Amino acid sequence: MTLMMHGAVTSGELWAAWEWEPGIVVPLVISAVLYVRGLRLLWDEHVGRGIRVWEAASFAMGWIIAALALLSPLDALSEQLFSAHMIQHELLMVVAAPLLVVGRPLVPMLWALPSRARRSIGRVTRRRALLSTWQLASRPIVAFAIHGVAIWLWHIPVLFQATLTNDAVHALQHVSFVGSALLFWWAIIHGHGPGGRARATSFGLAVLLLFGTALHSGALGALLTFSRTVWYPIYASSAAAWRLTPLEDQQIAGLIMWIPATFAYLLAALALFASWLRASEERVHEQELARDAARKAAHRTGDDSWS
Repeated sequence: MTLMMHGAVTSGELWAAWEWEPGIVVPLVISAVLYVRGLRLLWDEHVGRGIRVWEAASFAMGWIIAALALLSPLDALSEQLFSAHMIQHELLMVVAAPLLVVGRPLVPMLWALPSRARRSIGRVTRRRALLSTWQLASRPIVAFAIHGVAIWLWHIPVLFQATLTNDAVHALQHVSFVGSALLFWWAIIHGHGPGGRARATSFGLAVLLLFGTALHSGALGALLTFSRTVWYPIYASSAAAWRLTPLEDQQIAGLIMWIPATFAYLLAALALFASWLRASEERVHEQELARDAARKAAHRTGDDSWS
């Protein structure tokens, strides 16, 4: 049952309010076990094979942040304060999701499975209907739209307040946020082509979509911040227990969504742009080396066409 239905949690009780819901704990534990087992198999010959050390570290950090957001007292506080609920959602969507995606979890998790299970999964994923659906959903523009719709839809007052009185709706909200965020970040980070050899247009589109997400989510945060109307009256009594008016609580939540979350998207866009520049410089350097090698070879054979 949600905490809002049982009354406010006091500050003294809060630190003991860890969430051990099996529907959250079991998937987290399974994902960690599969990743670690697959990593051990991949790294049996040498560390860094298949998954680089920094990628594994990224997954570990993302997993820890997701676990803290869902299991720590922050989850209990999110039922009392809209601002805490916003912190929880931003940690999941803007921090944990990209870190998990950078960790490339599907590679070690598949390695962790028996060979027969891997072959079965391979056959299923090669089915035309499933493959076509994934190819459509993972297009950067489509992933951007899905994630954006999830963000705006769940902030409609009637839907958001339903998450505080109905556990199934709350679970659906978390699945929507995390699932759409993972899809969006996968399309942004890995959706350019094999080996990071992305076309300039793909990199450029990814940067634009990150800026677009920063703009529309920041706009929602600004609306929450400057609104003179309380969007979620259900928080009124619990916010008062924390010496906040519902409007002050809403303004803090709006600022969290508007400033730090927007900054995170912009930082990711700048990092991707820097990666694009590095990839371009590497390609130019390789082309120059190839031309130099061709000139030397032509010189040895007496061909003057490369001079």
